[in-house]
Amino acid sequence: MIIGIDASRANREHKSGTEWYSYYLIRWLAKIDKQNKYILYTDKPLIGGLLNLTTIQHFSSASKEEIRYDQEGYQIIKSPFNNFRAKVLNWPFYFFWTQGRLSLEMLINRPNILFVPAHTLPLIHPSKSIVTIHDIGFERYRRFYRKEQMGSGNIKAKKIINILVKLFTFGKYNADSIDYLRWSTEYALKKADKVIAVSNFTKKELKYFYQTDGDKIKVIYNGYNKYLYKQIKDRSKANEVLAKYDIEGSYLLYVGRIEKKKNIPALIEAFAIMRENNKNIKYKLVLVGDASFGYDEANYMIREFGLDNEVLMSGWVPEKDLPYFYNRATAFVFPSNYEGFGIPLIQAMACGVPIVTSRASSIPEVVGDAALFFDASDIRSMAKAIERIMVDVNLRSRLIKLGQERVKDFSWEKCARQTLREICYK
Repeated sequence: MIIGIDASRANREHKSGTEWYSYYLIRWLAKIDKQNKYILYTDKPLIGGLLNLTTIQHFSSASKEEIRYDQEGYQIIKSPFNNFRAKVLNWPFYFFWTQGRLSLEMLINRPNILFVPAHTLPLIHPSKSIVTIHDIGFERYRRFYRKEQMGSGNIKAKKIINILVKLFTFGKYNADSIDYLRWSTEYALKKADKVIAVSNFTKKELKYFYQTDGDKIKVIYNGYNKYLYKQIKDRSKANEVLAKYDIEGSYLLYVGRIEKKKNIPALIEAFAIMRENNKNIKYKLVLVGDASFGYDEANYMIREFGLDNEVLMSGWVPEKDLPYFYNRATAFVFPSNYEGFGIPLIQAMACGVPIVTSRASSIPEVVGDAALFFDASDIRSMAKAIERIMVDVNLRSRLIKLGQERVKDFSWEKCARQTLREICYK
């Protein structure tokens, strides 16, 4: 049986939750499945850990990796059972690759099964298609998402695309980023043979907003890289890594996009309140992640509260360095307004870092009782929770132990095995 996988998100250099999910699922499917053949569809040649699926861990080297193709035009990649190959589907536009080029491929050379690990099902697809939907925060909190008109920079072209989309959807949707998320979710839920949700919370949200049959949705939790995210005793190596980012001393850590959805402006204000009320607490706040919608507001808050030297933004950090950020942190803070899952939570637990987090969406489902909770909409509640975890050594010790037990429930291998059963069910 030939299984096609949309690997375009997994192939991005700067990965976050959805991209890491796609990346590690592909790598683990290669390790556990020797029965089926796989084609990885991508908009650009595969790089990094997708070029060699045989390794336990892979980090891109400084030198350029060789891109090679076979006689049939497939990109050559290594896999444990030699049953994976990649097909680069070139597309002249930077938008609608899934609906345009991947649909065309499904029309001409469709696999037996198509698995899309990142939300969007192409218009043309095999009868047996499986899609993973990570969250639908855009339905619950639209104000946390940037609304962008789809198309090239040409205003006339954007207007034409908008007219075509409105005609195609009988006036229900416009050609903007929010409506595309809504349409693609609705389409996937209607047309996919099976839908994977990354939490029971996401499944409930899908049933509530789209009135989807719950029997069609299978809940499979995300995992984490157990070879990387673990307790590290070598403090000198950690100091060496952190020095590259000009980070020293004790700090509170956040990992994720710097955006409104993650509640970062509120976190900065809560941190300022905590420091104002506790002059003896000298911890800094380290924010790790790419800038996204709300980044400018976060920067403004830092300047407004005079925290330029106390709030440090490292930008996106390569995964090989990230475990050292966790291990040196006094605590991990996750103030998110909405999460489908929240992979940084299990990474933190695996590294033995106590968690203080919002009691929002899927977060209690993921961490269980291994966290100190606060109300995401209550900045003073957040400040008090941060203060408590900073000063209470016994609390931190208890949460670390609970986290070490809780994280045993999650692994990418477990995720891949459960996913493979859904993909190959009769």
